[in-house]
Amino acid sequence: MEKNQSLHVFIKEELLDRIKSNQYKIGEQIPPELELCKDFNVSRTTVRAALNQLTMEGYLVRKQGKGTYVADQKLKQTLSNTVKRYSDQVAVQGKKAEIALIALNVIPANEKLVSTLEVTLNSPIQKIERIRKASGEPTQYEIAYIPWDVAPGITKDHAETSLYAALKDTFNVYIGKTTEHIEITLADENVGNRLDCQEGLPCFYIETIAEDHSGKKIEFSRSYFRGDKTNFMIERHYPLD
Repeated sequence: MEKNQSLHVFIKEELLDRIKSNQYKIGEQIPPELELCKDFNVSRTTVRAALNQLTMEGYLVRKQGKGTYVADQKLKQTLSNTVKRYSDQVAVQGKKAEIALIALNVIPANEKLVSTLEVTLNSPIQKIERIRKASGEPTQYEIAYIPWDVAPGITKDHAETSLYAALKDTFNVYIGKTTEHIEITLADENVGNRLDCQEGLPCFYIETIAEDHSGKKIEFSRSYFRGDKTNFMIERHYPLD
């Protein structure tokens, strides 16, 4: 557990990983509160706070007198393509872009990263935490995971510019495709601290998987965007017939 995380935030993230890695399957009842208390060695109040947030965010559903179940998957929508860098998108709106590195560590791959990045358990993964700002205001908190063998030795300089440009220019790794899933979530204590906003503020949450042109997984990232600071444009093109 990270230093700035409260217990209920840590438990929420652990349960969310279990849901997203299909350890807890859709429609399946999750363990009761008392069992989770023993599992995490915490109070029932702490477990309940984590379950309440996951329920509010649509990952769990409570059934009166029966228990708590994994909710159905949310509706997936495709965003339009863009290859513009963050700095370019911000600049055209008359603001100054900044990317600040919070932490850069090498961690062992857990089950979630094994399934997402198609790596082996405990293989070295570079975890990169960054804040993006527009004219000094935090707008995005991002946690990116890149396997060591994809780009060994990512530095602070790489992380505080465009990661994809650094992958291309320094490591000869070219992004061929990204798959993004967008949801609405509420800022927890950690996200609130990172984005300088109140806990409970609605945020856009985007998970991204990047692949090279051969289909090899290059990066997995989780990004939180302040809902009061960010909006997204979707552009679609339709054939004549």
